[in-house]
Amino acid sequence: MTNSDLKEEQQKICEKYQSPVFFCGEEEKLGIALKSLTKGPIYGVRRARKDDTCGWYLWAGEFSDSEDFFSPMHVGHISEILPIAQKYLALAPGFKFIIDKNGYEDVWYEPESNGSE
Repeated sequence: MTNSDLKEEQQKICEKYQSPVFFCGEEEKLGIALKSLTKGPIYGVRRARKDDTCGWYLWAGEFSDSEDFFSPMHVGHISEILPIAQKYLALAPGFKFIIDKNGYEDVWYEPESNGSE
């Protein structure tokens, strides 16, 4: 998928869920629970941007508050690691999603997201 196709798809998701568009830069970092990605479903929570992070935290299966649950990763690598989540990454801070590989999609807004369920 080209960068312009991805941005168009992200804009459509934002329109669908009435979110302002907050694109992530490829060099920005997100938190991803790499060890959990073999499980399902996939969860995403967006907090406010801070320093060089875009605010996204992604994991699959059960959430853990363990300090080593999330690893930093540049947004530009998400297409290789978790492409199914790409189209949601322009949703504004406060948005959350649950998706799976069978087409399930639940997206909602919670203004005080704390990164957990």
